[in-house]
Amino acid sequence: MTDGQVGRGFSPGVNDGVGGGYPGETKRWVRITTTDKIPPREGRAVCLGTREIAIFNLGDRFLATDNRCPHKGGPLCDGIVTGTSVVCPLHTWKISLETGGVERSGANAGAGMAIATYPVRIEDGVIALELPVEANVA
Repeated sequence: MTDGQVGRGFSPGVNDGVGGGYPGETKRWVRITTTDKIPPREGRAVCLGTREIAIFNLGDRFLATDNRCPHKGGPLCDGIVTGTSVVCPLHTWKISLETGGVERSGANAGAGMAIATYPVRIEDGVIALELPVEANVA
């Protein structure tokens, strides 16, 4: 995938609203795709700037994290969604979709490791992510 493309035909667009954020870090909401493009209990990847983000449909809500497992960089969007977690397809590390924390790893090697999570909101059936400005597509 190239910048601004989402796995399986998504085309993100930019919403000019500025979201909340961390001190000194400007954030804004980025419109990604419609909710019907991500089937329940599955994830899809989107590349925005230098970030590859996985968006997951939990059935009753959507959650977003970095797409790469902290272990060996496996694509989390291709993992098995179980509850509010995803199991990496490469080495079965289990990652919380709510906190980004490693819930299960081989020999507890992932203790204390985590990936970034991103706020998600749905506006008129469109998924939007709150991202630092440098991650947005102009």
